[in-house]
Amino acid sequence: MPANDPFLPADETARTLARDLIRDARFAALGGLAQGAPFVTRIALVRGPDGVPLTLVSDLAPHTAALRADPRCSVLVGEPGEKGDPLTHPRLTLQARAAFVARDGAEYAALRDHYLAQQPKAQLYIDFADFHLVRLMPEAGHLNGGFGRAWRLTAADLGQP
Repeated sequence: MPANDPFLPADETARTLARDLIRDARFAALGGLAQGAPFVTRIALVRGPDGVPLTLVSDLAPHTAALRADPRCSVLVGEPGEKGDPLTHPRLTLQARAAFVARDGAEYAALRDHYLAQQPKAQLYIDFADFHLVRLMPEAGHLNGGFGRAWRLTAADLGQP
């Protein structure tokens, strides 16, 4: 690591904060590549039963086609508090890979029920044919805990194999 690297070594404080940010997120910013250019949108998000972020996307949305074409994506969780400088509040950027959950797969029913337990309004459209559950499999993370508190995290730090 370069001497001027601003990132701290991952420790239990960072791992816990990152997992808490994922657990508490109800929405996130999702970035991918759409037609060769960066594309960012807001998505509903829940922490899956195994800790992996889970979302629901529609074929009508540009980000769905982008994720199918290139599953590499970035997910930003963590919102500023009501007071103070927004840059002093923790946030986590995940580098992830989108994994669409097959409706006829063994895990679909349990993930659907889990998603609905945390996002009950999705009951209105989750069963439409153009909607798909997507697991956002973390590969790495960048955690900013506020000024002077930043960590690089691995998939293992985030509780992923």
